[in-house]
Amino acid sequence: MRIPLLKSCQAAALIGALAIGPAAMAQNAPFTDQQRQAIGEIVRDYLLKNPEVLTEVIGELEKRQAEAQQVAQAGALKETRETLLNAPHSFVVGNPSGDVTLVEFFDYNCGYCKRAMEDVQTLVKNDSKLRVVLKDFPVLGPDSVEASRVSLAVGKQLKGDKLFDFHTKLMGTRGRVNGEKALATAKEMGVDMARLQKDMQSPDIQKALQENMELGDKLSLTGTPAFIVGDSVIPGAVGLEPLKQVVANVRQCGKATC
Repeated sequence: MRIPLLKSCQAAALIGALAIGPAAMAQNAPFTDQQRQAIGEIVRDYLLKNPEVLTEVIGELEKRQAEAQQVAQAGALKETRETLLNAPHSFVVGNPSGDVTLVEFFDYNCGYCKRAMEDVQTLVKNDSKLRVVLKDFPVLGPDSVEASRVSLAVGKQLKGDKLFDFHTKLMGTRGRVNGEKALATAKEMGVDMARLQKDMQSPDIQKALQENMELGDKLSLTGTPAFIVGDSVIPGAVGLEPLKQVVANVRQCGKATC
């Protein structure tokens, strides 16, 4: 049997009153020690008899937190859109003049990013109007940071399909990806290694990494991969079809959900 909302709110209020603590309660109302003890016993007895109230309260809390996060992300997307879409150090693949842009934050040591890579490849191959922006977001340790430093420096030499080939080769590397493996992949791709070593020390590389990390923080990204399409932040390797649908929705109505 579902508990009426009024009762649930009453229970939540009592829980909150207990959480405030005796000192604050005494400040707001002249409860005696005996009265405070009685309130605690009432709340405990109510919850023991109606434990489903906790599930309802937790569900409401999670709903409000999710709504607050969506509002915050929407504001952050507006604030950072130019940097998200057009930062000079980002990898741009697919159609540079595409009508829809898909942004992916990735880490070369993220297993889910490796899984999502095939989805991104398929999207780029089958959607001639899609523009994809790849952003290094090395959150999985020093190896990831070094791999990203190499990757960003490679981006000063390779562009378009060649840069995407480097990215997919490095993302598809077995085992832990670090600076050494990234350099080996760059050499395999015919990159000028002397120039690459010099570019890796450029302040631009550190600035690019810092910018990406700050973007991730503003957008409340908690891991990789994370996709941004239109007005939506999509966390995780959600699969090809959901990404295709969101892109189609943005084309149709300008939003992730029409």
